[in-house]
Amino acid sequence: MKILAFSDLHHGAKAARDLVAASREAELVIGAGDFCNMRQGLDEALALLAGLAAPMIAVPGNAETAEELRAAAGPGTTVLHGQGETRDGLRLFGLGGAVPETPFGAWSFDLSEARAADLLAPCEEADILILHSPPKGVADRTSQGVSVGSVAIRDAIERIQPTLAVCGHIHDSWGQEGQIGRTRVVNLGPTPTWFEIEQPGRA
Repeated sequence: MKILAFSDLHHGAKAARDLVAASREAELVIGAGDFCNMRQGLDEALALLAGLAAPMIAVPGNAETAEELRAAAGPGTTVLHGQGETRDGLRLFGLGGAVPETPFGAWSFDLSEARAADLLAPCEEADILILHSPPKGVADRTSQGVSVGSVAIRDAIERIQPTLAVCGHIHDSWGQEGQIGRTRVVNLGPTPTWFEIEQPGRA
């Protein structure tokens, strides 16, 4: 399956135009959170993506809650947060929000490590994990070099060992990637990022 993935759109009109154009070549689009800014303008941010030519599976970032994203999403978008979905044989599981909690204040949709672990616990198998926050120690460093990723997410990746885990959230690590066991971990950012994932049962 040819997958177009991105994170942290933050209401960026040019980035949205580029993603819509790229989606003509995609079978599936993944949006890894932070479509708007500080819980404001979500409807307008998603309207920028209304022309996507493939269905989108999205998780909330810390700039919008799961409930807000579900309410604003169009009919071609499926929102996952502590849930899984099988799409053309590919097993997907999503977790949004900032993990661990940020210093940003009440507007930020944050999860504790314990809450994240609880939401990830039902996932026993997955081909792709769709996350907003990166795992601890991979693509999770700020401009000061501080590792701010999630221990619960890293533990889940080590346990589940999906083919791919995508994330965003830490802007200074956009475009960075690493490996946890068999799992490729990629911090996406708002520019088009492509993956080819083999679907079970297909050569």
